Amino acid sequence: MTKIKPQLGILLCSALLMTGCASAPSEEPLAGEPQVYDPFESFNRSMWTINYDYLDPYLVKPVSLAYVDYVPVPIRSGIANFLGNLDEPSSMINNLVMGNGGKALDHFNRFWINTTLGLGGLIDVASEAGITDHNEKAFSDAIGHYGVGNGPYVMVPAYGPWTVRETADVVDGMYVPLSFLNFWAGLGKWALEGLESRAVLAQQESLLEGSPDPYALVRDVYIQRQDFKAEIETDDYDEEQEAYLDEYLEDF
Repeated sequence: MTKIKPQLGILLCSALLMTGCASAPSEEPLAGEPQVYDPFESFNRSMWTINYDYLDPYLVKPVSLAYVDYVPVPIRSGIANFLGNLDEPSSMINNLVMGNGGKALDHFNRFWINTTLGLGGLIDVASEAGITDHNEKAFSDAIGHYGVGNGPYVMVPAYGPWTVRETADVVDGMYVPLSFLNFWAGLGKWALEGLESRAVLAQQESLLEGSPDPYALVRDVYIQRQDFKAEIETDDYDEEQEAYLDEYLEDF
């Protein structure tokens, strides 16, 4: 099945991190800005309003805060570790496709160690052993690395930002153990990961509200994030800024 990512959490976290350097939108893109193909902007802005002004404050945020307030930390950590462990094999393969042999080996070692010694992934033994927890790498990142563009940008109701290239992530669901998940199990995985992602943003919402155009900010940062995950090199690549962004988004 297609692997579902916590998009609402990603879009809000990305935007909050970048709001500090945002300025009023201009008609012409500035040098270094990500190139965005947004042919459905009118529709997307309407969906942004639904997601950000209604679904998030009245559904996503209250549920996420209730989850972190009432579920004990050890249980939440075990769930997060278990769900993250499911992504290790597909991330290993996608890193191999991209030529990242060292990262692929880390994903392999993390999976077998946490699955066997960590009670099926509930305990992150691999991190304690010093094996780096790299970001999840999707198949869309792998093909993007070799020049496949993002395609049209779409703001999906109740889901968040999405690009046509991400359709390729259906390939990740063909690998064990993600292949064992049915639709409802995958939906539960997305929901639980999204709750954790959203809860950490409650104290920073004013930053996004201060942006002159939150929709454009989220869109541009999301595309930048997609290009960064695909390890697309550009002349204006800011290693320090990208490392800073990656540090805060590595769990999503």
